[in-house]
Amino acid sequence: MDYEHLRNKLVEDYSDLSGRLQQITRYAMTHPNDMALETIAVLAKRTEVPPSSLIRFAKSFGFSGFSEMQKVFQQGLLGRMSEYQKRVQNLNLEISQQEEENQSNLGYFVQGGIQALQSLRKTVKDEDIEKAASIMIESDVVHIAAQRRSFPIGTYLTYALSHLGVPNILLDSVGGMFPEQGKNIRKGDVLLAISFSPYAHEVLKLAGNVKEQGIPVIVISDSILSPLGLFSDVCMEVEETEIFGFRGVILSALMCLSLSLVVELGSQMEKQKKEMEWKLIGFRNYGKTNKPL
Repeated sequence: MDYEHLRNKLVEDYSDLSGRLQQITRYAMTHPNDMALETIAVLAKRTEVPPSSLIRFAKSFGFSGFSEMQKVFQQGLLGRMSEYQKRVQNLNLEISQQEEENQSNLGYFVQGGIQALQSLRKTVKDEDIEKAASIMIESDVVHIAAQRRSFPIGTYLTYALSHLGVPNILLDSVGGMFPEQGKNIRKGDVLLAISFSPYAHEVLKLAGNVKEQGIPVIVISDSILSPLGLFSDVCMEVEETEIFGFRGVILSALMCLSLSLVVELGSQMEKQKKEMEWKLIGFRNYGKTNKPL
C-alpha cells in the first residue's frame, strides 16, 4: 500500500472507526510528517492515546504493526520532498525564462490565476454547489469559519449572504475568541469551513466538534482528502497554484466559486419562494370553490 492509497483508506473508513481511532486518524491526516518521523511513544503522547491504540490503528488498516504503517508515511514524506525539489527547479527555470523574455511579475501572477480558474472547472461539480446551497437554505444560521489567507473569502461570503437575507455569522476570532464563537453553533445550523494547507488548527478542531454533534459541515479546501474533508457533508476542492512561493492567486478561483455558490443559493431561494406562493394561491382557490351553499 502506498501513501496515497493509505490516505484514501483513512478517508473512506473514517466513519466506521471507533472514537479513539478517529482521533488518531485526524492527527495522522493533519501531521503526516510526525507520523513518518516520531516514535510511537511521542505520537501516543501527542494524540493523547495509549501506544497500544496506535498499534491497533495500524492493524485496522491491514498492517502487521505500527512500524510497517510508518514506512508508508515515510515514503509519502520522501515523495513530498521530491515534489518540493521539482518545484524549486521549476521556479528557477521560470525565473531564468523571465529574465530572457523580460516578462513582468504581473504576467506570472495573471497566468497563475488563469491556471487556478481552469483547475476549478475540473475539481468542482455543479452537483457539489447545488448540494451545498440546498444544505444552507434549510439551515437556521450559516456559520463561516475561515482564518489566515482564507479569511478574505469568508468575509465576502458573509457580506453576500447578508444581502440575500440569509442569517449568517462570521467566526472572526476577534479577541482570540474563536472557540467561544464556535460554541454558538446549534442543531439546525450549518458550518461553512474554509482552509488550505497548512490547515488552520482551530478550524479543523471546530469542524470535528460540529460533525460529532450531527451538524452539517460544508468544506472548501485544497483537496477532498484534506483533514477537513473527513468532516464534510460536501467538499468543494480548489487546487492551489503557487507563483514564486505565493499562493494568493487562488483567491480568484475562490471568488468565482463563492459567486457561484451565492447565485445558486439565491436561485434556490427564489424557486422555494415561488413554490410557496403557488401553494398559497392553490389553498385560497380551494377555499373559494369549496364554500358551503
